[in-house]
Amino acid sequence: MEIIRFYSVFSVFLAIAGIGFLFLLISLIFGEIFDFFDGGFDHDLDHGGPGLFSTRAMAVFMMAFGATGAIATHYGLRPLPASLAGVASGLVFGGLVVVFARFLYSQQASSDVSHRDLVGQSARVVVTIPAGGVGQVRCQIGEELIDKIARAGDGTGIPENSVVRVEDVLGEIVIVRKP
Repeated sequence: MEIIRFYSVFSVFLAIAGIGFLFLLISLIFGEIFDFFDGGFDHDLDHGGPGLFSTRAMAVFMMAFGATGAIATHYGLRPLPASLAGVASGLVFGGLVVVFARFLYSQQASSDVSHRDLVGQSARVVVTIPAGGVGQVRCQIGEELIDKIARAGDGTGIPENSVVRVEDVLGEIVIVRKP
């Protein structure tokens, strides 16, 4: 009778590991289709990447839990200590996946330029700004060249190739002034 109980507990742990592996495989093949859990359960306000309840982290947790539980059962531990070892292993491996995914997420670059990035920057007028009208300026932020519609802050005209400083951003128009 003991051998039947051993194989049933062992089989349950292996089934949990197999289901975790299956979910991991599905999430790797189909991407973030199943990551709808992130929005509902993981209240990560800093948007620093995937959280603890991402599909991949949960799948790795299940896989590690099941595999460690099966190994512990094989070496003679009862179901409760084997489950505790599985939880500890799942937390470690799931946590490693989250840490690694957040590292990768933090390495992403973005070409978005915010208003804060533009204000105070030097720019060159590429299309003459007529008195009371708009022209175009180009400035470099990091490695990115940004062209923006521009208007003189004091309403005067600014000729092409003049160097100006961005004072403010109003929607898509930057307000510039000669230094």
